[in-house]
Amino acid sequence: MSLVLFVALVVHLAVVSPLLGRRTYAALQADRSRYTRTFLAWIAELWGMAAVALLIVGLSPDLDLVDLGLTVPTDLSTFLGMITGLVIASVVVALVMRKSGAAMPGQAAFEALVPRSGGERWMAVAMSVSAGVCEEIVFRGLLIAMFTSMGAPRPVAAGLALALFVAGHLYQGWKGMIMVTLAGFSLTMVYFSSGSLVLPIVIHILVDIRSLLMARPAARPQPPVREVVGGGAA
Repeated sequence: MSLVLFVALVVHLAVVSPLLGRRTYAALQADRSRYTRTFLAWIAELWGMAAVALLIVGLSPDLDLVDLGLTVPTDLSTFLGMITGLVIASVVVALVMRKSGAAMPGQAAFEALVPRSGGERWMAVAMSVSAGVCEEIVFRGLLIAMFTSMGAPRPVAAGLALALFVAGHLYQGWKGMIMVTLAGFSLTMVYFSSGSLVLPIVIHILVDIRSLLMARPAARPQPPVREVVGGGAA
């Protein structure tokens, strides 16, 4: 039963989620009023996938939560130091870029997701937390553990998980997917070096919050000004 669920989850991650994500993102670009419903749909999908991942672990005789990296880091002082440094660096960089008017790196790929109001900012926070927790459990935790248990070498398992992670960001286009590949690879290395998903989860949340909440929304296009000549419209 766990294998059947796993195959179904992989098919969803490889095909359904990328295509659905691109479609809903295009709809959001065309209609800004869809912001909240788009985020709620994506958040529900993320927590649904995480629930399926945990169910697969519960049904599998060869896996437990430790295999998914759901364990406390052994060196808490180093962990807290890294998180503190990351928070400070992220805030400083974001404030400098915002003050200068520069866009976040790769912002054009996810511009429609950048919040423009107080309500949208809360939705962006919820989305950042959901993505950080759920995507790490699914992609860095479950996929690597399952592919490894099925006989794949760990680097191959990590590569397959990364490919599925990047596919889920199809809506960002190839430039955005390159950035996602680099981010996913870095999070995988953090996971392997720490042996715990806690640090990748926290980093993922902070990066998403910085990217969404500290980004400067692109200027909205202004309607063309009709030039008046001799008292009549030109």
